[in-house]
This record gives sequence, structure tokens and C-alpha cells, in this order.
Amino acid sequence: MSETSREAGLLEAFATLADTLVADYDVVEMLQVLVDTCRDVLDVTAVGLLLADPDGGTLDLLASTSEETRIVETIQIGAEAGPCVDCFHTGRPTLVPDIETTGDRWPEFRAAAAEQGFLGVFAIPMRLREQTIGALNLFRSGSGDLDPGDLRAAQALADVATIGILHERSFRANDVLRDQLQGALNSRVAIEQAKGVLAHRHEVDMDEAFRMLRGYARSNRLPLAAAARGVVERRIHI
Repeated sequence: MSETSREAGLLEAFATLADTLVADYDVVEMLQVLVDTCRDVLDVTAVGLLLADPDGGTLDLLASTSEETRIVETIQIGAEAGPCVDCFHTGRPTLVPDIETTGDRWPEFRAAAAEQGFLGVFAIPMRLREQTIGALNLFRSGSGDLDPGDLRAAQALADVATIGILHERSFRANDVLRDQLQGALNSRVAIEQAKGVLAHRHEVDMDEAFRMLRGYARSNRLPLAAAARGVVERRIHI
């Protein structure tokens, strides 16, 4: 990607994320834009995003750019151990240029990452001052340090997304916050189910199924979750 294209992609992403401060927004779509932008404009292979519930305890996978990322992130959550989990708990970046050098640390994560073809991971906290709400996780198929400029860009994108989420939460009571997160989680469940339906129907992999679903949603100006529910309930045929 040329430097001009990279800058244009980052500018568009910042504009999209900033819209969360002034308008209603779909949190799942916003986070998907965040991970897609990082994958497209940074020197990384795939990206995942873990977000905590409003009480700050339980992490859930809210967005990812590939099935391989989803698998690795899910295993980290289940094991409650991994660089992305550490990043959330410490509120500091956890940078692992070569996963094979981690020794006995995070054995479940290391095995899953190797199986899915990842050799490096760079976990960026989603934080505002002392409050950390999740982690943005950059995966690479090769080992080695990530460019400092890419790390700064990823942190800036994560910061804007965090401000948007917390801005809305500041106007809501805790029970509404839980409903918001539960709604986002329910949306992800529907999206995963729809991906499975489309993958089976068209004999494609899960990543292609997601592209089909998202393309339909955008073409018809539907929320991603609404399109997914339509596919699962057989009201929408893609």
C-alpha cells in the first residue's frame, strides 16, 4: 500500500470513529471498521478486538478480521491467559514480536497461534486515563518488531474508539450498559450463525461468507446484525 493510500485509509477511519461522538451508531459495525482498517493500512496480517463488560470483568470477542483470529482470541478468553488478556489487565501494550520465544508463558495461546499461522502479536489497550475497556490485537504471520508508526496509529485508533464508547456510556445507567453489551454480543452470535449458513450454502470459507453478509448489509443499508438475523431466519437469501 502506498503512503497516500495509507493516510487516506487512516483519515477515513478516524472520521468514522469520530462520528460516534455526534450520532447514534452500531457498536459492532464501528468496531469492525476499526479492525478492518488496522488490517488494511498497518503491516499486520489479522486483527481482533476484545471488549470487557461494563463492570470491567469479563472479556468477549467483539470483532475480528478472520476466522483464524477468532479462534486464537476465543482460546485466550477461555484460558484467561495470553498477551491480549495481559494487555487488558495491565492497561499497557503487550508486544510479542516472536511468539516462539515466550517459553512456558501462555501455552494455550502459543499453541493456538502457531496452529493458525501467527508468529507475532501486538496487543494495544483500549483505555482512557486509568480505565481500560478492552484490547486491540494485531497479529502477524511473520516474526519481528512492528513499525513504531504503526503502533502509534493503532493506539490512536483504539483511543478514538474508546472515547466513543465511553462517551455514550457516560449518559447511560448500568442496566442500559449491560443491555448495550448484551445486544452487541447477541449480534455477534447472529453474525457467526449467518456466516455458517452462507458458508454451507455457497461452499465457501467463513471469511468469504462474512464478506458476502457484510456486502449485502451495506448494499441494502441494513445493520449487520439485522442482515444476519434475516439469513438465519431464512427471510433474506444471499
